[in-house]
Amino acid sequence: MTDAVTPVASATQISDKLFIAPQPELGAFPDLAAAGFKGVISNRPGGEHPDQPSPAAEQQAAEAGGMAFHFIPVTATTITEADVRSFQKAVSESTGPVFAHCRSGIRSANLHAIGEVLDGRLARENLPALGGQWGVDLSVAAQWLAREAERRTRVKGFFDPRTFSVQYVVSDPATGQCAIIDPVLDFDEKSGSVATVNADAILRYVAEEKLTVQWILDTHPHADHFSAAHYLHEKTGAPTAIGAHVVDVQLLWQSIYNWPELKTDGSQWDHLFENGERFTIGSLDARVLFSPGHTLASITYVIGDAAFVHDTIFMPDSGTARADFPGGNAEQLWDSLQAILALPEETRIFTGHDYQPDGRAPRWESTVAEQKTRNAHLAGVGKSKFVALRKARDESLPMPKLILSALQVNIRGGRLPEPESNGHRYLKIPMGALGEVEWGQ
Repeated sequence: MTDAVTPVASATQISDKLFIAPQPELGAFPDLAAAGFKGVISNRPGGEHPDQPSPAAEQQAAEAGGMAFHFIPVTATTITEADVRSFQKAVSESTGPVFAHCRSGIRSANLHAIGEVLDGRLARENLPALGGQWGVDLSVAAQWLAREAERRTRVKGFFDPRTFSVQYVVSDPATGQCAIIDPVLDFDEKSGSVATVNADAILRYVAEEKLTVQWILDTHPHADHFSAAHYLHEKTGAPTAIGAHVVDVQLLWQSIYNWPELKTDGSQWDHLFENGERFTIGSLDARVLFSPGHTLASITYVIGDAAFVHDTIFMPDSGTARADFPGGNAEQLWDSLQAILALPEETRIFTGHDYQPDGRAPRWESTVAEQKTRNAHLAGVGKSKFVALRKARDESLPMPKLILSALQVNIRGGRLPEPESNGHRYLKIPMGALGEVEWGQ
């Protein structure tokens, strides 16, 4: 493959399948394809420099040459494990050599090196020697791994592409105790089928890591996926919990569903958290912030140096949650956002959804500092402007396709309707309950 990298003279072979290089020109893509490359990875955020091709232009050029394209944008200070795993997946699933680049190739090399250390194929102390061998500075990888080793709060994210949801296992390395946050119960709205693929993946991880589930936590009753909290409670025996204001959501939806027999006291969960309440996961200290605005009951779990915000804040390139669901309020959402952004700037923010703008790989971790400076809806914006922007944007958004199905399950802690006389379960869909929609021509 030596001649294969002539379009980018400084390309370096890192492994059997991986080559790293500086930013290629679009005109080089046909040469890459002709040389046998089967994939291109861009690790450069769009718009980093006015002269760089856009991700969309790179994708078009790559696919025109029969190469897969993967957009995994990072900076030296924003690399997360999700980025590392997406990079590994893009390389491992390629049918042939992969050409990875950023501005210089350094970020691509560091992503690869972090993955090698995480998976035990490379010792951290050998990074300087390997960097010398490649002619690449791997100090970003060394610093990232050092920070990760010092963390007391271990976070594993599970992305569900069907609902764009992120589920978490948060564990204490010192005790092996963990909490599961916002687990997804699989539901296919076309067939009415339910499955436990996501939840079982979480259980496998818990078993492989020899963890003990101490809590099963939801941040709010979800409108775009079913909760697997009840299923996981049955499997593990761990208590379920949600914010105390879930009773307000139950009352609201009891009326919408015309469901007088629904219990609206929150008794479907083992514990209801009050604002400011503190608890533990092993030796990790945790507390609850009441974060209304997206829903009446939304809460944030602050566990060690990590905050789990679900829909309240998305990744910086996606902005913030909508506030037009029944019980939502844009003014309250702003106040909740300010409370979260008042956490220490190094606090890690873990979101509950990622809609992959510009086709990038899924990401779900940022920091308070990053959100303050880069969030598309918050950076340099005051309350009045935010509220106006939020309301205007919400008016243009369709309702989630599962909202009417999901809420009747999720306001009961993830319990499905009881089987009827024929053995089948039935969901109840109130027609016209959420107002009019814009009908296409």
